[in-house]
Amino acid sequence: MFVDQVKIYIKAGDGGNGMVAFRREKYVPKGGPAGGDGGNGADVVFEVEEGLRTLMDFRYNRHFKAPMGEHGRSKNQHGKNADDMVVKVPPGTIVTDVETGDIIADLTVHGQRAVIAKGGRGGRGNSRFATPANPAPQLSENGEPGQEREVQLELKLLADVGLVGFPSVGKSTLLSVVSAAKPKIAEYHFTTIAPNLGVVETGDGRSFVMADLPGLIEGAHEGVGLGHQFLRHIERTRVIVHVVDMSGMEGRDPYEDYLKINEELKQYNLRLTERPQVIAANKMDIPQAEQNLKEFKEKLEEDYPVFPISAATRAGMQEMLFAVADLIEKTPEFPLEDEEQKETRVTYRLESDKPQFDITREPDGTFVVSGANLERLFKMTDFSREDNVRRFSRQLRGMGIDEALRERGAEDGDTVRIMDFEFEFID
Repeated sequence: MFVDQVKIYIKAGDGGNGMVAFRREKYVPKGGPAGGDGGNGADVVFEVEEGLRTLMDFRYNRHFKAPMGEHGRSKNQHGKNADDMVVKVPPGTIVTDVETGDIIADLTVHGQRAVIAKGGRGGRGNSRFATPANPAPQLSENGEPGQEREVQLELKLLADVGLVGFPSVGKSTLLSVVSAAKPKIAEYHFTTIAPNLGVVETGDGRSFVMADLPGLIEGAHEGVGLGHQFLRHIERTRVIVHVVDMSGMEGRDPYEDYLKINEELKQYNLRLTERPQVIAANKMDIPQAEQNLKEFKEKLEEDYPVFPISAATRAGMQEMLFAVADLIEKTPEFPLEDEEQKETRVTYRLESDKPQFDITREPDGTFVVSGANLERLFKMTDFSREDNVRRFSRQLRGMGIDEALRERGAEDGDTVRIMDFEFEFID
């Protein structure tokens, strides 16, 4: 099964907790704090593995949770940092954040790595909080939560040349003739239900990768037929070989087929029209093909080269392959994003004006305080120690939450909830 699009959930490792400990060695009076920091949690790293061809491995394993860092120990011993979780993906994989729609990574080269979710840092032990005013603190931090997100993996094949055309025009036969690929070939539409790749050697020492995509039909960009599922794979190709059935055996006009397929490419992605195109006039061994080719050339408005070929008899193949190889050499790669626009784009954010928390009120009168920074502080606080609770209260006050609650009408004794923790508001 060819899987080229999948959503997965990833969770980086949490940091290890810091420790509260004190030196209790003989003959060492007032030993002081000795709680070590926790280790950092593991990152989730995607790495390109050239041996993979699909995203099949993610079809049944959609949750990836990295290990957390080791907790700090006494005698100022730092917890061990967790080893990164490395997830193998095929070349051509694009990783997108589902919530924001931002592209996180475009992985194309074998061995290329990208950190998709960052592990949390380890919490600080009590030795890090020692001051002249408080030389023996009972304070420590829990580890920072690791980043978690839902991402979409989308595979766009790395091919130099893409074969497009209506079903049964001979794309699979063409690929099987010019490469060692063995696509399924039969006399019915949509025989090809997954893209096939083959390495083509031209005979003069040059080679390139060719992709045979499932047949397109009118309306493919809107989801008609099979081709819409695989149009994304043509976005990376540098040259398009448009295979046209010049025999007209199925009662269709070759030029009308040509126009419809180009319109589908244009509707799917306007930038596909920038690709150089070679027209492979296939099935020239069948009567009526010569007359149809003559009429086709008379109607053709674009300055695309037309090569009369027969995939069945291999006639005219070598000349076309040489022309395709020449085009590849002088055609640069097409970036999936406009790099110039991406580099010159400047984003201005008024961070100080953005509220760090949100306050809502439940029907029972409970005030609910939420916010990413607040929840992070909450998770990093060990509420089993009084000093940590006091420190958390000071942090809330510093963020302006006390004042905001008063403005919302909070009074003594009102219940305030942060995540699953409830406490009474004291004015």
